[in-house]
Amino acid sequence: MWPASQTVAFRRGFSSSAAASLNKRRWDAVVVGGGHNGLTAAAYLARSGLSVAVLEKRHLVGGAAVTEEIVPGFRFSRCSYLQSLLRPSVIRELELGRHGLKLLRRNPSSFTPCLDGRYLLLGPDGDLNHSEIAKFSKKDAMTYPRYEKQLQKFCKFMDFLLDSPSPEIRHDVPSLLGRLKDKLHKSAFWSRCLHQVVNLGQKDMLDFMDLLLSPASKVLNNWFETEVVKATLATDAVIGSMASVHTPGSGYVLLHHVMGNTDGERGVWSYVEGGMGSVSLAISNAAREAGAHIVTDAEVAQIIINENSGAVTGVALVDGTEVHSSVVLSNATPYRTFVELVPPNALPEDFVCVIKNSDYSSGTTKINLAVDKLPQFQCCKPNLQVAGPQHIGTIHIGSESMEEIDLAYKDALTGVPSRRPIIEMTIPSVLDTTISPPGQHVINLFIQYTPYKLSEGSWKDPNIRELFAKRCFSLIDEYTPGFCSSIVGYDMLTPPDLEKEFGLTGGNIFHGAMGLDSLFLLRPVKGWSDYRTPLKGLYLCGSGAHPGGGVMGAPGRNAASVVIQDIKS
Repeated sequence: MWPASQTVAFRRGFSSSAAASLNKRRWDAVVVGGGHNGLTAAAYLARSGLSVAVLEKRHLVGGAAVTEEIVPGFRFSRCSYLQSLLRPSVIRELELGRHGLKLLRRNPSSFTPCLDGRYLLLGPDGDLNHSEIAKFSKKDAMTYPRYEKQLQKFCKFMDFLLDSPSPEIRHDVPSLLGRLKDKLHKSAFWSRCLHQVVNLGQKDMLDFMDLLLSPASKVLNNWFETEVVKATLATDAVIGSMASVHTPGSGYVLLHHVMGNTDGERGVWSYVEGGMGSVSLAISNAAREAGAHIVTDAEVAQIIINENSGAVTGVALVDGTEVHSSVVLSNATPYRTFVELVPPNALPEDFVCVIKNSDYSSGTTKINLAVDKLPQFQCCKPNLQVAGPQHIGTIHIGSESMEEIDLAYKDALTGVPSRRPIIEMTIPSVLDTTISPPGQHVINLFIQYTPYKLSEGSWKDPNIRELFAKRCFSLIDEYTPGFCSSIVGYDMLTPPDLEKEFGLTGGNIFHGAMGLDSLFLLRPVKGWSDYRTPLKGLYLCGSGAHPGGGVMGAPGRNAASVVIQDIKS
C-alpha cells in the first residue's frame, strides 16, 4: 500500500519554552485552544488592551485549520481545506492581508464528471454556468441565476445575525441600570431584525422559512429538473453532517453555496496560499502583534473553579502548571469544555445533561494524498502537462444524483462505511505552487459517509482502514483511470481520528450538529447562546457557539466582544 510518513508541522514563531512564563503572572484572559476562533478571540481581546494567553495542546496552532507536511515535500491542509466563510469583518479589522493571508480565487469552482462521458462545470461566471447547465437542461440553465439570486438575498439577511452575539436572556444582571441596558440592547437587535424582515418582504420571507425547514431535496426538486445539477448543489447541504438530502432542515446549509465571499465577491470560494494553516498563522500574527502570548504543547487538563464563589480562577495544564485568570474562553467543543474540562458537579445537572445529549455525530473522513501527476478525467480531453478548468474547483465524485447521496447515507446508518462514498476532491496545488514539488500535486478528499462506530470491526484495524481507502481510490479510478497508480503517499483521518487528534467530539467538524435545533438561540443549548456559561468567568468561543462551524471566525470575534463588555461593566 502507499506509505504515510511522519508529519512535519507548518509552524512559525511559537515555542513551548514560552510556557515557563505562564504562571508568573495573572492574565486578564486565558484562551483554551489555539484554533482559528480561539486565536481570533485572543486578537480582539489583546487589541482592547487585555493581557491574553492562548494555550494550544498540539505542536502548532490552528486547530482544524492547519497546514502539515505529511509526505516529504507535500504540505496539506489537513482538515479544513477551503476558504470562503471567514467573515469580512475579521479579515478587515485584523488586517489579515498585512499579516500574510493570500486568497487564491477559484474559477470555475465546481466540476462534476459523469460516467456517461458528460460533465458539469459551475462557478462565478454566469455565461459559463448557462452554457454548462444547458447541456443538460435549457430550463435549468434559465432557472439557475434566479436560484443564486434568491440565496444571495437570504445571505444578506443572515449577515447581521452572523456578526452579532445572540440576544440571550441574561442570568447575571443584578443592577437596575444593567437590566435597562440589556433590554435596550435586545430591543435594538430585534428592531434591526424586524427592519431586515420588512426589507425582505412577505413572499421572500416565506421562501426563506421554507428553505430553513425543508429537506434539501425538496428545495432543489422545486427549482431544477436535472439530477446532476441537483446532486452537485445538494452536496453543500450535507457536507460534514450525518444527514441525508431528505433530512428536514438540510435546505438551510444550501446557503453555504453563496454565504461566504472572496475579496468581496459573494459565493466565491478560494484556496489559501500555503494551505489553511496560513489563515491561522495570519490571525495568530495579528494576535501576537497586539500582545497576545501564544503557547503550543500546552494541553489544559482542567478549568479551575473557586469552590466558594463558583467562579473560574484559571486553568491547570497536564504538567501541573496553573495559569491564573478570572476569565477563561474555551475554544474546545461544548462536550470537551463542560464534561471533560470543568470539574464534576460544578455545573447544573440539567445543563450538563443537555450538553451530553447534543448531536456530535459525524459521517466524515478526510484523506490527504500526494500524487505524482494530475488526474485525467475520461469525460475531458487529456492534457498531461497543463491543469484544465476541471482541476481548479471542487470535483464531485459519485454525486451524479441525489439518490446516490441518499444511498451512501443509508449505508452509514447501519454502521457500514458507504459502499459508493460521496467524495469532494480538491487539488489546491493547481493554483498554489508553494505546497508541492514541481509537476506533482496534493489532493484533498472529503468523504462521506463513514460512521464513528462500525457495526463490525473498528477504525483502529489497519485492514479496515486500508480497505476503505482503496474503495475510495477505486471509485475515483472509474472517473480518472490510473489515479491509484499516481499515489505517492496518503494520510487518513476517520471520525475517531478527528476526535483524538484535533479534539473534535464524535469527529464532528462543526463542534456539534448544525440542525435547526442547534442554531442561534439554541447553540450550544437553550438559555446559554451568548458565549457566557453557568460558571462566572467561563465563556465559549469555538464553533460550538453561535453562529456555528466552518472557518468563519465569527464565534471568536463575537465572544471577545461579550467578554470586553462584561469586563468594562
